[in-house]
Amino acid sequence: MRFEHDFLFGAASAAYQIEGAYNEDGKGVSNWDVFSKIEGKTLNHTNGDTAIDHYHRYKEDVRLMAEMGLESYRFSIAWTRIIPGPDGQINEKGIEFYENLIDECLKYGIVPFVTLYHWDLPQYLEEKGGWSNKETIDAFVRYAGICFERFGKKVKHWITFNETVYFLRFGYITGAHPPGRKNDQKGFFQALHNVMTAHAKTVLLYKSLKQYGEIGFSHGFAPNYPASSDPADADAARHADCFENYLHLDPVFRGEYPAYCLDSMRARGVMFDYTDDEMAALKEASSLTDFLGLNYYHPNAVKKTSDTEDISIDYSREANTGQKRQYYYDGYYEIVKPADKTYTKWGWEISPESLIEGIEKINARYNANMKIYITENGLGDYDLVIDGEIVDVPRIKYIEKHLAAVKKGNEAGLNIKGYFAWSVIDLLSWLNGFEKQYGFIYVDHKNHLERKKKLSFYWYKEVIRTRGELIGGETNVI
Repeated sequence: MRFEHDFLFGAASAAYQIEGAYNEDGKGVSNWDVFSKIEGKTLNHTNGDTAIDHYHRYKEDVRLMAEMGLESYRFSIAWTRIIPGPDGQINEKGIEFYENLIDECLKYGIVPFVTLYHWDLPQYLEEKGGWSNKETIDAFVRYAGICFERFGKKVKHWITFNETVYFLRFGYITGAHPPGRKNDQKGFFQALHNVMTAHAKTVLLYKSLKQYGEIGFSHGFAPNYPASSDPADADAARHADCFENYLHLDPVFRGEYPAYCLDSMRARGVMFDYTDDEMAALKEASSLTDFLGLNYYHPNAVKKTSDTEDISIDYSREANTGQKRQYYYDGYYEIVKPADKTYTKWGWEISPESLIEGIEKINARYNANMKIYITENGLGDYDLVIDGEIVDVPRIKYIEKHLAAVKKGNEAGLNIKGYFAWSVIDLLSWLNGFEKQYGFIYVDHKNHLERKKKLSFYWYKEVIRTRGELIGGETNVI
């Protein structure tokens, strides 16, 4: 069986992680330009000043994507290239870069799939409160409108936000991302509501323009399951899904927040402020959002904490990147690592079947066969080099298993319309620098950022050429 003709085989990246050129051609300062230079925030003091220099080498990179046969390229736009400063002036050099990138993709028949926000907020907005300040809502909608106006004739696939569940929790609860606050639950929930309002207003704006494309939302999806047969652990899994999944999906697809979460916020005195107009926008946009993007890497096994436990929240970089057991910030449960599971080198459980089970739960909750793109999935690894060749067999096996699960899910009636591997090329990890490699293309930081095709590059090229006909059978890495 082959994947259907309208299924997109793609790969993804993000502006801050690949572009570099952080202060060139009129680009403004982002929150990550500042935050990544704070001592101890990133591994080995890495930052995106140069990243992998995609800004200057995009033609080479897109040419490699075309050689691989990539059907779609998911990338993000750096807000600070479009509107660099608080005066609101548009930077035409920034517009020109993305116009050129889009045209380069289209030259090779690669469909541009554009994310408007992949975590890099203008620093001038961060200094005014960032996403906890309602002014950022209107600023984002204006920025999105400029992107629609300038790129919308050629871009027909848009994502508003990438992984609210992570950039907000890491920013306001664990302090691992900007603005670097710790356990600011009131700020966290206010920022979440403001982002959801910005998403809704952006969807309404896009639909009003009648550009006849599609617009959706990408969620960092980690399905939760009980660590044991104890009913308390089942309760912990429900709690985890409510706060980590449905709190971020209900406003997008129902236009409201889970009552369970709102009751908990009110009981803890951390309820966010909202207006009737904001809630009306959520409700109106909920029926207009065209698809759900899922960034899936692993599920979580959760264990209910007991009243006698000494709960200590771990704010370390290792805990924030999922490398060890950790308590949830409200103390309700602990994420554990069952010994009978298989894990990546970074401690993430490998479970393709949990992706499909999770999608089935989503469809049941929203009473729909949701249109879904897998907007991220891939293996972070230390890649093996043999005689100068990058032999990334574990990545091939990982992606093959997840594509097999997607194929099986579609054969059973799911509506998964594309798969975007993370990532198209080795790039800067937000917290783990350049050690954690994800790409089909290797970047040699000791040799002028030279690009080199990995074994997985040739494997994915064959998968695309055959439309995954052999996926689900025996993996062939030769």
